[in-house]
Amino acid sequence: MRLKSFTAPTMSEAMEMVRAELGEDAIIVSTQRAAGSKGVRITAALETAEADLAVAELLGESNSASAAERVRGALVDHGTPPRLVERLVNAARTAEIGDPVLACAAALEAGFAFAHLPEHSAPRPFMLVGPNGSGKSVTIAKLAARSVLKQRRVGVITCDNLRAGAVEQLAAFTSILEIELVRARNPDGLARAVADSQGRFDLTLIDSPGLNPFRQADMDYLQTLIEAADVEPILVMAAGGDACEAAEIAETFAGVGATRLFATRLDTTRRLGGTLAAAEAGQLALCDVSASPNVASGLSSISAISLARLIMPLPTTPPPVPAAGAAPAAAPPPTSPSFPDAPWTEVSAP
Repeated sequence: MRLKSFTAPTMSEAMEMVRAELGEDAIIVSTQRAAGSKGVRITAALETAEADLAVAELLGESNSASAAERVRGALVDHGTPPRLVERLVNAARTAEIGDPVLACAAALEAGFAFAHLPEHSAPRPFMLVGPNGSGKSVTIAKLAARSVLKQRRVGVITCDNLRAGAVEQLAAFTSILEIELVRARNPDGLARAVADSQGRFDLTLIDSPGLNPFRQADMDYLQTLIEAADVEPILVMAAGGDACEAAEIAETFAGVGATRLFATRLDTTRRLGGTLAAAEAGQLALCDVSASPNVASGLSSISAISLARLIMPLPTTPPPVPAAGAAPAAAPPPTSPSFPDAPWTEVSAP
């Protein structure tokens, strides 16, 4: 904004000076008597394109700063470790985006890798690894079902000989999908099963036993399984756990070769700080997520924008006020995602 003052004996003469100098677009900021009561003094301003741009940039900086602080609040609410919060907030601020969800997505894109699991084919078998109760067997069934729907040939191998009923549980799922379940009792058996699957399937999935990440003997056994068959280990972890614990677990499984993180139970957790902490600590790419115990639904790849939408709170809108005398509208029934026209009977996880 360009300011200038004009003094003249009369108001009309001062206005003529303003128009001559600044043009018809000049804005009168103030008028007052000149010193000693000799005429009038007008202060006028001219809005330039540069001034408009500067103001817009200032507003943009303000909006992006506000968006970064909203990202901070959401991450803190999710129980994200403070150091990771600061790193993501700095990335959100650097992005200079006014929309909080997009700012969060930009920060996640800068801070994490995203590499979803293929649905059609893969050069190496995928072995799902993780602690007890993380949902590996059901995830195997979900991934197999997704690829079967794409008319792909899927092989499933289990080497979970520790948990009672583990083989029977997975066999119940594979029989519905008309997939033969191959059981490997040791590392040598796994190597033979993987060798036999070469060229027969587009995708081979391996279920491993739930192991204690803080027991070295368990990790040594898992390392032997992984090396026996040249597989890609995928860490499966339930969302909603303690962030520090999740980070330590992820680091341990990354140490035996895991490079991707599959998060389960998103439908039963409200905080994702543990998942973020695990991905950062293990330097793991976020791949897919599960948000339902049902085999035929709730499986999705994850991206920066979809994760940002899970992290950032939804904008609240007040409910509509019913007209006088009208009955309040009934709440819609809850819905859950599902595959349309699934060619099998839907089976829930035991």
